[in-house]
Amino acid sequence: MIHQQFQGSHYQIGLQYGSLLRRQGQFLLDHVPFPLTAERIHFAARCLPICKQYFPEILEEIAGLADGQGCAPEPLQTVLLSMYALPPACSCSCFAVHNQNSLLLARNSDFLSALEPFNTNVIYQFDGDSFDFTGNTTAFLEMEDGVNQHGLAIGLTSVYPTQIQPGLNAGLLLRCCLEKCRTTKEAIQLLQTIPISSAQTLTIADPSGELAVVECCAGHLEILRPTERQPFVCATNRFHAFQMLPLNHNEIDDWNAEQRFQTMRQALENKASSFDLKAAFDLLSGKDGWMCQYDRSTGKDTVWSVVYDLQHGQIWRTEQNPSRTCFVQDNRFPF
Repeated sequence: MIHQQFQGSHYQIGLQYGSLLRRQGQFLLDHVPFPLTAERIHFAARCLPICKQYFPEILEEIAGLADGQGCAPEPLQTVLLSMYALPPACSCSCFAVHNQNSLLLARNSDFLSALEPFNTNVIYQFDGDSFDFTGNTTAFLEMEDGVNQHGLAIGLTSVYPTQIQPGLNAGLLLRCCLEKCRTTKEAIQLLQTIPISSAQTLTIADPSGELAVVECCAGHLEILRPTERQPFVCATNRFHAFQMLPLNHNEIDDWNAEQRFQTMRQALENKASSFDLKAAFDLLSGKDGWMCQYDRSTGKDTVWSVVYDLQHGQIWRTEQNPSRTCFVQDNRFPF
C-alpha cells in the first residue's frame, strides 16, 4: 500500500499528488481498469454540474492533479465521476458495533489483486474549512473508508446498480461526508440532500456511539440502525432494507456478498455484548466463517482490512489479506 500525506488547499494537494506520481513515472490514466467509453464521458459530463454544486472542492483537486500529471482534467473527471455508477466490480464488507466494551467500525476491502500495488492510504490536512481525515482507497482521490478529525468513521460497499442518474458516486459521497460532517446525524442529513448516481451502502459511526447503514442509489435511500438487542450494523454488496430489496441485481457475481453478510451478522449476534477489538480482527480474517477466503489465482482478494476504534482513537490496519497478515496500529492521525 502506498502511503501519502498532503497539506494545503484542494488544488495544492492535487498538484502535489499529481507531480509526485509524475516524478515517479506513474500516470494515473495508464492504470484505469475500464475503458473511457463515450457512455462514460457523457455520463460524467452530466454529473459535473451536480459535483460543482455539492462538492466543488474535489473538482479543484482534480484540476491540480491534472496539472501535476501534465494531462487535461476531463479524462480524470470522466474516471472519477463515472466510477461505481458504471462499476468494474462489487465487493467489500463493513460493520460497526457499540457495546459496553467497544465502539468500532471495521472494513475488508475486496478488489482485484492485479491493482494491489496502487492501493493508497492518505492523510489530508486542509488549509481551508474542510475537516482533516485519513482514508484508504483503490481509486486515488475517492475514498472507500476513513475517519476524520472529529472521529466520524465511514466505510462503503458497492452494490451493482439497477438504475443510475447524474450525481455523486460512492467514493465521492464518502469523502464529502468526511470533509463536511462531524457526526453520523450530519452525514445522513447531507446524504439526503445530494443526488446520488451509484448504488452502495455507507456504514457510519461517530464517537457518541450513533451507528447507521445508509443503503442508497439513484432516487432511493433507506437507513438501517442498531437495536438494544442487536447493537451493530453490517453491510456487503446487497441491499437488506425491505424497501430496497427490489433494487438488488441477482444476475451478477457479487463475490459471495450474502455469505459474507451472514457471517458478520451471526458473529455479531453471538458476541453482541462482548465484542471487542480482537473479535473484530477475528471476524475480518475469516475465523468466524467465510469473509476473505478468496482464491487469489482468480484475481480476487481482500487487499486491506481496517478497524477504526472510536472509543480509544485508534486505527488498526493490515495492508494485505487479514487471514495471512497481522493488524498493525497506525498512530499518525490522532482523532
